[in-house]
Amino acid sequence: MFLPLGDEPNPRGVPVVTYSLIGINVAVFLFVTLPLSAVPPGLDDPALAEYLRALESQLSPRMALAALQQVSAYDLVVFSYGFRPIDPDLLALFTSMFLHGGFMHLAGNMLFLWIYGDNVEHRLGPARYLVAYLGTGILATLSHAVLDLGSALPMVGASGAISGVLGFYFVWFPRNRVRLWIMLFPIFMNVVYAPARLVLGIYLIVDNLLPFLATRGAGGGGVAYGAHIGGFVGGLAYAWWSERREVQRRPADFEPDPEVPAFDADPSSVRGIRQLIAAGEHERAAPAYFGLSPARTARLLMPVDSINFGRWLANNGHPDAALVVYQRHLRDYPLGPYAAEAHLGAGLVQLYARNQPTAAYQHLVAVLDADPHPETEEYARRALADIAARQKFRVHGVH
Repeated sequence: MFLPLGDEPNPRGVPVVTYSLIGINVAVFLFVTLPLSAVPPGLDDPALAEYLRALESQLSPRMALAALQQVSAYDLVVFSYGFRPIDPDLLALFTSMFLHGGFMHLAGNMLFLWIYGDNVEHRLGPARYLVAYLGTGILATLSHAVLDLGSALPMVGASGAISGVLGFYFVWFPRNRVRLWIMLFPIFMNVVYAPARLVLGIYLIVDNLLPFLATRGAGGGGVAYGAHIGGFVGGLAYAWWSERREVQRRPADFEPDPEVPAFDADPSSVRGIRQLIAAGEHERAAPAYFGLSPARTARLLMPVDSINFGRWLANNGHPDAALVVYQRHLRDYPLGPYAAEAHLGAGLVQLYARNQPTAAYQHLVAVLDADPHPETEEYARRALADIAARQKFRVHGVH
């Protein structure tokens, strides 16, 4: 048995949307699921006859009979507001995310949302996070529907949306650690720390992809593996696109002047930008550099010039532009001799200018893996200690 207990680092503050989603799901369970699960359905309810026909068409006679003996009023709520691929409904795309099949179904989903949701919400901001949560939840539901178009049985649960959150987390916070309670009685019982990507990779491959392949896409044991995979892949895709966009974007400080001709068409201008930055003429070079397309900046600068350019931007009131330069440096020279300095610069901007300590943590830990100069390592360790002091739950060591 493997049970996640928490992650680190985690941002200080209240993740309003995450806690609100947990509250709504719990409230629905307490005030809808529990009361109606103990109430038999009304025999004159037209939904009952439709529900019985759906059971008979989808299940074996023995399974249908067992289900019929346990039908409750809540089953009819699920049938009406869960998402049924054979009868798709726009409202059910949303309502199905807040209904659960039982306490363990709810508890597992809310535990994962509580652990992983706060970092993703802090990275995206409340409004974008809510849109991303609902969007990946809808994508997950539709993924399940495509794989089982003829199913008349409803799908419910927040698992697909939460899988989307896990996809975001996988891309954005690879160096985070997850506290796991491992119980292999009587051999081993203890709390261990594991890399976040390892834990989420096991969730995707062992808990979902392999069972999905084994059942050929059909929900095994009532689990919609296709929805989990679809939500996770949706989160992965959006986070990857967002990372790529960060590297390619033009900072607001250096929006192009429409009256100034573009530099892309003139190779001599590109050489001039390189020479200006190499000579330390950063103020003159910056507008021209950011006037280039992102592709034209690839390996435009020597590593040392790229680092110096980023430092100048960070120290002269252009932190967003500095972050772009550091990210482009890591795109061009991910393992070069100045990789540690680029990670340090990006981490310091994320931490002190953007107030994104968990995003900064990814870069600052990478500094320690890049054989840094002692002074660079010292700066990184100080910043990591600052991150540890900012967390809701103290970080137990940094590397």
